[in-house]
Amino acid sequence: MTDAFMGPPWQMDWRLDALVRLEALPEHVQKKVAEARAELVTARDPYFRGIAADAGLAESMHVEPVRSSDPKGPRILYFDNHRGWLIYTFIPRAEDPQITVVEVFWQ
Repeated sequence: MTDAFMGPPWQMDWRLDALVRLEALPEHVQKKVAEARAELVTARDPYFRGIAADAGLAESMHVEPVRSSDPKGPRILYFDNHRGWLIYTFIPRAEDPQITVVEVFWQ
């Protein structure tokens, strides 16, 4: 283990049901999900905390807490101008930080 900051790129894992939903989406949507994934794994803070912390995201993306009463809980990343979203958690472990996608949806 190291005392150095463990930053991006973060590891990302998918719940099996979210992965099945991802694979069922049309190919052009899977590319949009891949773009959203790239933004998450390279973000300095995957929870995008603070005022306008997600300002560096593409215009078609936006991040917010799933529940405002749980600021350290799951986050939702809207993509494709709110046509789709990823719900994810970030586990900032010292040795192996990881993003876990819980749900993927596109309409």
